[in-house]
Amino acid sequence: MPGRTAIGLDIGTSGVRAAELSYGRGGVTLEKFGQVALPEGAVRDGEVVDRAAVVDALKTLWKASGFKGKKVALGVANQRVVVRQVDLPWMPLAELKASLPLQVQDYLPLPVDECLIDFHVTEEVVDGETRLLRGLLVAAAREMVSANVAAVEAAGLRATGVDLTSFAVLRSVGKPFGDVATEALVDIGARISNLVIHSGGQPRFVRVLLSGGQDVTDAIAERLGLSAPLAESVKRGSLEDLSEQDRSLADSAVDLMLEVFVDDIRSSMDYYAASHPAFPVERIVLSGGGSLLHGVAERLEAVTRKPVVPADPTAGLHVGRTGLDEQQLATVQPLAAVPVGLALGVIS
Repeated sequence: MPGRTAIGLDIGTSGVRAAELSYGRGGVTLEKFGQVALPEGAVRDGEVVDRAAVVDALKTLWKASGFKGKKVALGVANQRVVVRQVDLPWMPLAELKASLPLQVQDYLPLPVDECLIDFHVTEEVVDGETRLLRGLLVAAAREMVSANVAAVEAAGLRATGVDLTSFAVLRSVGKPFGDVATEALVDIGARISNLVIHSGGQPRFVRVLLSGGQDVTDAIAERLGLSAPLAESVKRGSLEDLSEQDRSLADSAVDLMLEVFVDDIRSSMDYYAASHPAFPVERIVLSGGGSLLHGVAERLEAVTRKPVVPADPTAGLHVGRTGLDEQQLATVQPLAAVPVGLALGVIS
């Protein structure tokens, strides 16, 4: 019998995904995983726009995948989420949390009362005679979070917590006792991608990138005058019905968007390297649906001169009666990093 359970819910641009984990004496078990596609425009840059469409998708997901629980850990990541490294005066954590609104206003683009804020301590430092807490300040627009939570509740579910999807990726694929000291995790979504650099499970740098696999689809659709579904099919390698000229146009569109995306990752890693010379990145780990795009791993490896490997969010987990065979599990593996990591945040 499974022990305590938790469900992580990822509301993405292209679909909703959830993973149910149980925790018992034998460790953590993946009990269920499911996903349902969303109509275009229902979620825009990580924010629910069409609540009715998202609610319908969530209800379908719960019915089709057999989730029993109604409590979920919800992830957020978009342009209305700010993540910055800051140094704050040392104080006990309880006092620090209470004083955050007074201390961090100058770091935020919005008034502090319009944000949900948190501070993740990464280390203690001493500047002269001053003792400081260095960490990652996370702030999300309250209005955006409320819209996403409202859609969840309208589907009959209850969001018991809201977490940064970057931290979820870190939990699921950033192994604290790996064979490298510092690695970069890149989770490529449809419109939103997460970059997390960590050392032994301790986050050192987080950046939310407003680009992903859907940008490649859009570029193909524009170049060839195709509908979005046909462009998506071409992106995934279905080129049989295209003329040689259209194949060339499709390839150039993919090349251009990959170049832009890889350059964003490279420049972010260069910025990190300049500010964290003592913790150089040794490896890049790829997850997310966009990681399946042909050529993205090779380009990242060539530009960054770092080895690039696929993520394995189910490593270290037992696999229960998910209803998925080995081939299906392998197919959903890149998509599972965020929902699995969200659930791990509840039971860990």
